[in-house]
Parts: sequence; C-alpha cells; structure tokens
Amino acid sequence: MREQDAELFYRIQSKDEDALEQLYDRYEKLLFSFSYRMTNNKFLAEEAVQDVFTKIWSKQRHFDEEKGKFSSWLLTVTRHACIDLLRKKKEPTYELEERDSLHTQEPTPEETVEWQERGEEVRKAVKQLTEEQQEMIELFYFKSMSQTNISKTCNIPLGTVKGRVRLALKHLKEILASKQERGVQDDG
Repeated sequence: MREQDAELFYRIQSKDEDALEQLYDRYEKLLFSFSYRMTNNKFLAEEAVQDVFTKIWSKQRHFDEEKGKFSSWLLTVTRHACIDLLRKKKEPTYELEERDSLHTQEPTPEETVEWQERGEEVRKAVKQLTEEQQEMIELFYFKSMSQTNISKTCNIPLGTVKGRVRLALKHLKEILASKQERGVQDDG
C-alpha cells in the first residue's frame, strides 16, 4: 500500500531524502501543470515546483492534517509560490477556475496540427521582415527578453527598441492578414 502523503511529509521534516523523492515523484507533474496554468510560463512553473519542494525540505512550511487533505495544502503552497514568482517578474497572474485546478486538457490532434501550421505561417512572415525587426521579434517574443534588456544587449536606445517592436508587429499583422485574405499558403 502506498504510504500516506502526510507520513511522507513528516519523514521529510526529519530530512528523509527517500520520502522527498517519493513525494516529488507523486506530485511533480500535477504541480507543474498547475503552476504552468497560473504562470503561463514553463520556466516559472518549473521554478515554482522547485521552490515548493525546497521549502518543504527546509521546514519552511507546516501541514496540519486536521485542516484538510495534503494534496489541497500542497496546491495552495504551489499557488502562493507562483504568485510570488509572478510578482517578482511583474507579470500578470492568471486566475484558475475550479474546473482547471486538477485536470489538464490536452490539445486534440487537430488543435496541435493547427497550432503547428499557424506557427509555421508566423515563422515565414517573420522572415519577410527587415533584419532589425526580425532581431527584435526573436529577442522579445521567442527569447522573452524585456525591451529594457534588449536595449542594453543591443546597445540601442529603449525608444528605438519599442519603435522597432511596434513596427515589426504592425508589419507581421499586415503580412499575415494579406495571406489570410488571399488564402495563400506559400512555401517560401
């Protein structure tokens, strides 16, 4: 029979590495999925999960069996870790609806193919931009750099970065709208 979560938690408080590993294996996927839905960011979600288990290991959290289920408590701790990380990153939080809390909704094969096709359209459209605009899109959207960091990295004024991003998005929108109007799916 599987050891109860609370028992594992108390063993972890006594620095039992095996108990931590068991608890991690049991909850890592759920906590990651939950964190990803809150942060909408893979790296922040991974960081939140790591933060939760680090705090449990270092006795920075207390679980009271009389107040509810361990899994509910663990999701609450994870929620707070996500909120803290989002505040540090100054990104908006995403509220979860009850229906989202414990279940992940995998995309259908049709949705996956549609996203891949749309992604390919966007990549082709980006290639039609100037080199400067391509660089801004790459850094800002694909590498998730802030405009301030792009300014420092590229050694150009912040206003120039903002202008290039804005212009690149305007051109991308025009390119994609033009293709959609014509129904064109060119291969180049």
